[in-house]
Amino acid sequence: MDEPPFAVVWDMDGVLVDSAPYHFRAWQEVFAAEGISFDQEAFRRTFGQRNDTIIADVLGPDIPPARVAAIGAAKEARYRSLIAREGISPLPGASDWIRRLHERGIPQAIASSAPRANIEAVLKALAWETFFEAIVSAEDVAQGKPDPASFLIAAQRLGMPPDRCIVIEDAPAGIEAARRAGMRCIALSTSHPPHALSGADRVIPTLEILPPDALDRLLGAE
Repeated sequence: MDEPPFAVVWDMDGVLVDSAPYHFRAWQEVFAAEGISFDQEAFRRTFGQRNDTIIADVLGPDIPPARVAAIGAAKEARYRSLIAREGISPLPGASDWIRRLHERGIPQAIASSAPRANIEAVLKALAWETFFEAIVSAEDVAQGKPDPASFLIAAQRLGMPPDRCIVIEDAPAGIEAARRAGMRCIALSTSHPPHALSGADRVIPTLEILPPDALDRLLGAE
């Protein structure tokens, strides 16, 4: 079998799925159990931060570490429960692209700052478990993006050199991580305005508009 021409490393949140509403409801319910209201403004202010940082922001900096860990674990369990019970929809074009690449034999990985159990919950809900040869999660790296470690680990697990990997991202930190890893990057403007994503090789509003040969051309245009 011929070696694949490239591999694709996907971020998950904001690229494959919009998980923000589920995270908001999970935080809202967990903080309600603590007697604290958590509104959309608080969610926007803290979204994307580490759990311990969010909990300190909402409950104050003097929360004992054990309680922080318990609240964080409860939130993630609630998030996974919502996904399992209600399902989650892929973002436009994501399913078509994943299936097309799989049928071509193009190796695919997910490199996300989410816990592995969260990634697996999303893949199960979408019946996507067989489409990815590798998963890199929060547990696999000491530092998150823009550190390139998650993308480099993904390339290693796929058995592909970094310069033959294409990253699909939605955040400036992820674009910078791809650059540091020596990978090409396509950015979706689902979470940030296009001007904030200018470090990517290409910025698009949705995967639906990406031509079928776009990834081949990206690596072919050296």
